[in-house]
Amino acid sequence: QVQLVESGGGLVQPGGSLRLSCSASGSMFSIYIMDWYRQAPGKQRELVAVIMSGGNTNYADSVKGRFTISRDNAKNTVYLEMNRLKPEDTAVYYCHARVVGSGYWGQGTQVTVSS
Repeated sequence: QVQLVESGGGLVQPGGSLRLSCSASGSMFSIYIMDWYRQAPGKQRELVAVIMSGGNTNYADSVKGRFTISRDNAKNTVYLEMNRLKPEDTAVYYCHARVVGSGYWGQGTQVTVSS
């Protein structure tokens, strides 16, 4: 069982920045594939960014060039740096871990982009 705890969400103006953090339990964090998803009201949950155990990353087209996913294996933490935020980025952001065929979700953190 892997427990994930997100933090860092909040209210930000368009064009602003936020950094989300996700702390994971377990001694094998370095081999987890970590994802950030988001779900806006009335919409399906969508994949935002992925970071592999080796550090390779991939992003949804809608966030490329604005968001950066990173990980600190010594701290069992994955981050999502979000810049030039837009109102359409408003959603609940979820951390997800893929571990040997199983998937685990955090509780989510709300990000609201509004003036």
